[in-house]
Amino acid sequence: MSIRKRFKSEDTELDTGPLNDILFILMFFFLIISTMANPNVIKMNNPRADSDAKAKQSVIVSIDKNNEIFVGQKKIPFDSLAPVLRSQLLITDSTKPAVVINADSLVSWGDIVRVMQVAKKLGATTSASVKSE
Repeated sequence: MSIRKRFKSEDTELDTGPLNDILFILMFFFLIISTMANPNVIKMNNPRADSDAKAKQSVIVSIDKNNEIFVGQKKIPFDSLAPVLRSQLLITDSTKPAVVINADSLVSWGDIVRVMQVAKKLGATTSASVKSE
């Protein structure tokens, strides 16, 4: 008599297709969220123009990489910036004079802010743009 146990060997498989779909959706979700919520970002309000800025600009102040200040095409020292700006702003017949500051990317922000403060003391609005060469 042969006593043999019969094992039913069923191939038990788990269908992982739906699991793959869920994992892909979760990975995609976390990838999108991680790029949107970056804790190392400094929140800044960028300036926005109400209308065409070129129509309003009256005086252009440029600062090159050597920290030399130009009003229009004329090079001036920082100490005489206020009188020169005052004379330039009086020439323009605008009710709200504007000073546009163009600076090189190597210029420190402190120098740009000093020029902005001089223009604000004279009653002008300011806007700055930094350009790299």
